[in-house]
Amino acid sequence: MKLPAGAPGAKVLAFGHYQPANVVTNDDLAKIIETNDEWIQSRVGIKERRFAGPEESEIDLAVQAGGKALAASGLAASDIDLVIVATCTPEAPIPNLAGRVAHRLGVQAPGAYDLNAACAGFCYALAAASDSIRAGSAKNVLVIGTEKLTQWVDINDRATSVIFADGAGAAVVVPSETPAIGPVVWGSAGDKADAIMIQDRSSSLHQEGQTVFRWATTALHPVAKEACERAGVAPADLAAFVPHQANLRIIEAIARKLGADKAVVARDIVLAGNTSAASIPLALSRMIEQGEVPSGGLALLLGFGAGLTYASQVIEIP
Repeated sequence: MKLPAGAPGAKVLAFGHYQPANVVTNDDLAKIIETNDEWIQSRVGIKERRFAGPEESEIDLAVQAGGKALAASGLAASDIDLVIVATCTPEAPIPNLAGRVAHRLGVQAPGAYDLNAACAGFCYALAAASDSIRAGSAKNVLVIGTEKLTQWVDINDRATSVIFADGAGAAVVVPSETPAIGPVVWGSAGDKADAIMIQDRSSSLHQEGQTVFRWATTALHPVAKEACERAGVAPADLAAFVPHQANLRIIEAIARKLGADKAVVARDIVLAGNTSAASIPLALSRMIEQGEVPSGGLALLLGFGAGLTYASQVIEIP
């Protein structure tokens, strides 16, 4: 029996992102439910978010983001041999999204699978892509986080409808002579799984906000610090901290405890809302596009959410 020889390391070659055109402000939501701009901003920090229309699926979002990442990478669709789609909001579980997204992008016969770690999904998928390359199972991997949360959220539920939104972010991961994606630190708190859930196929997303807030602000900064330690990086060396865009108060609490004072902290939630598995690549892609972070700098990613699952790793910014 033989095993393939993998690459010494893996790196992100390029990012891409996509958001639907429909901007929904806090004032727009106040016309539907009992809320207001001050209440929403003071609790979660969101000013506006994007909602996909009925004609736009989570596959459409993924194709747009994946296509942009692929174009930015300079690779051809034929160079991709594995597609991983991180999502927790497919309209139906079968067939998977990855195979259909790959087909629409012109990627021929790749390995293709969906991964559900909810809001931590992109970090899980990125780790899987890196490990596949280092093990020799894949050469070039397209990783996409895509969510159409609005098809699973009750617009009349103030606890969720003001938070969740739609969007997609993607990354092209390739071999590297030196490691540019650090070791993943991941885990779960299954005893708290009921804090974020969809009860059954006829139910909407339910979230116990206070439970999630307490867990996120107390349990996750040690995970982020451990990811830095495993990568041999001090928080002071980070150019960016890109946590899941769950809640602005959560983001700022974790950032303070991390002590990455020189890092640019992603606050994409203000204009994008919570897009679950799409939030980290969407936020970092926009930061790169807007020149907020340096190419070659180090970014700490931290995903967390339903499950309750979490994952964190340091990457080199393309």
